[in-house]
Amino acid sequence: MSAMNKPSLLLFIFFIISLPFFAQKKDTTGRGSVDIISAFKPVLRQTAKINFSASPAPADTSRLKFNYDVPNQNLTFSFQPGTLKPLALDIDTGGKFHNSSFVKAGYGNLKTPFVQASISLGNGSTAGMNVYARHISSEGKRKFQHFSNTDFSLKGYFKTLNQTLWTASAGLKQEKYYKYGFIPATLQFPDDSVKQRFQTISARVGFRNTKKNEIGISYHPEFIADIFSDKNGNSESNAKLNVPVQKSAGEAFAIRVGLHLDFTRFSPDKKPVINNNIFSLSPSFIYETEKASVQAGIRPTWDNKNFKLFPNVLAEFSTKDDRFVFQLGWTGYARKTNYMYLASQNPWLWAPASLKNTLIEERYAGFKGTAGNHFTYGLKVAYNILNNQPLFVNDTTAALGFKSFRVVNESRINVLNWGSEFVYTLQEKFSISANLQVNQFSGLKDNLKAWGLFPLEFKTSMRLLLLRDFWFKTDVFGWSAPFYRKKDGSAAKTEGVMDLSSGFEFRVHRNVSVWAQFNNLLNREYQRWNQYPVYGFNFLGGVVFSFDQKAP
Repeated sequence: MSAMNKPSLLLFIFFIISLPFFAQKKDTTGRGSVDIISAFKPVLRQTAKINFSASPAPADTSRLKFNYDVPNQNLTFSFQPGTLKPLALDIDTGGKFHNSSFVKAGYGNLKTPFVQASISLGNGSTAGMNVYARHISSEGKRKFQHFSNTDFSLKGYFKTLNQTLWTASAGLKQEKYYKYGFIPATLQFPDDSVKQRFQTISARVGFRNTKKNEIGISYHPEFIADIFSDKNGNSESNAKLNVPVQKSAGEAFAIRVGLHLDFTRFSPDKKPVINNNIFSLSPSFIYETEKASVQAGIRPTWDNKNFKLFPNVLAEFSTKDDRFVFQLGWTGYARKTNYMYLASQNPWLWAPASLKNTLIEERYAGFKGTAGNHFTYGLKVAYNILNNQPLFVNDTTAALGFKSFRVVNESRINVLNWGSEFVYTLQEKFSISANLQVNQFSGLKDNLKAWGLFPLEFKTSMRLLLLRDFWFKTDVFGWSAPFYRKKDGSAAKTEGVMDLSSGFEFRVHRNVSVWAQFNNLLNREYQRWNQYPVYGFNFLGGVVFSFDQKAP
C-alpha cells in the first residue's frame, strides 16, 4: 500500500467494479463495421492452350504403286504365218456401236446373206452374259467357188463376294468350203468329193482374283477344251490348262510361275490315233518401276517327252515423260500344231499324216512412243528361229487336178523380221493406221522355199466421221506373193497383191442404221494360195437394229 498512492488505488478499484457493467451495455447509436481478419484474392485455374508453334508431322515419302495389266494393242511383231482370207470378204461394221445389243442383216451381189446378232445381259459389274451369232455365205462365178461360215457362242462372267471373277464360254462353229482350185477347170467332180466341212465345239472356264490376297498372290487358272472334226471321219480333241500365279515381294519385285498343259488326241479315219502333248513351266523374276519393267526367267518345255529349255527375258525402259519406250527380248515357246490349227490356215488341205509342234525362239529389239497428243509409232527388228514349221504344197496328183494341199515339215527356218506401225488419232472423229511386216527366210534344210509364208505384208486403215452420224472407212492391204511348189519341185510365185475396200454406216434413227461394204474395188482375182483365186469386186448392204441404246 505504501508503494501505491491513494487516488490510484481508488481508480483501479472503480475500473474493476464497473467492468461487468460495460460488458453488458451495447452502443445502439454508432454505425456497423466489418473487421477484415485476412485478405482473399480469387485466382482462375491455368487453362490448356493450343500450341501454334508445334512441329509438323514427318513427311510421308512412300508412294503408292498401282500396277495396271494393259495389253499392248498395237505392236504385235512376233512372226506368225499370214491369216487366211481366201475369199477377200472382210465384213466390218464401218463405225461404232453405242449399244449393248444389236441385230445386223444384209445381202450381197454374190448371193451373200449376212446376219449378225449380239445380246448382252447382266448388271455390268458383278454378272453378265453375251450371246453372239453370225452367219455368212457366198457363191462365186467359178464352179464350186462357194463357202459358208456359221458361228454361235455364249460368254458369261460372275464376280463373287470374295473378289473372285469367274468366266465361262461355250461355242459352236461350222465351216463349209469347196476345193474349186482344180486344173484344168473343165474337170468334173461330184459335190461330195470337193466339199470340205469342219465343225468345232469349244468350251472355256476360268477364274481369277481381282485383287491380290492378303499374302500378295494373284492367280488366273483357265481350262480350254475343243472338239474338231471334218466330214471325212477325221476327229480331234484338244484340252489345255493354263495356271499363271504371281507373288509380290515388296513394291517393285515379284515372282511369277506359269504352268501350261496341252493335250491333243487326233483320230484319222481308219488310221492309228496320234497323241500330241506339250508340258511347260515358266518361272520368272519380275522387277517393275514406273520407268522400267524387267522379266527374267526360263521356260523348260517337254514336247512329247523331248526336252527343250527356252529363255524368257523381256525388258522395257521408258523416258521420264513416258513418251519413248525401249524394248528388248529373248524368249521361246512351243506352238501346238494340230488339225484344227492347220485347217484355220488353209481349209483346202488333206488331213495331216503326222503332227509336229513348232518350237519358236525370238530375239528382238525395238522402241515405241508418242509424238504430240495424236501420233504413236513403233519399230521393231527380230531374229526368230522356227523348228518344225508346217508348210503347204499343192498335191501333184493329176487325176485330182492339184486341188488339195499337203502339209510338209521344215525342221528349221531362220526369219529376220522388220516391223513398223504408225497410228494417228484425232478424238473419235478420225484415225489412220499403217502396219508393215518384212520377213527374210533363210537356213531351210528340208525345202527349197518357205512355201506359203509371206515375205512382205502391209495394211492401212482409215476411219472418218464425215457427219455426226455418218462413218466412213477404207482399208488397203497387200503382200509380196509367197512361193509355191510346182509339179517338178521348182519354186514359183504368183503376182503381188493390193486390195482396196471401203464401207460406211449412217444412223437414220435412234435405233436404226444403214451400212454398206465394198470389197476388192480394184476387181483383181489374186491368189493367196496357188490355184485358188479370190472373188472379184463384191459388195454387201443392209441395216442394223440396236437395242438398249445409251444416251448419246
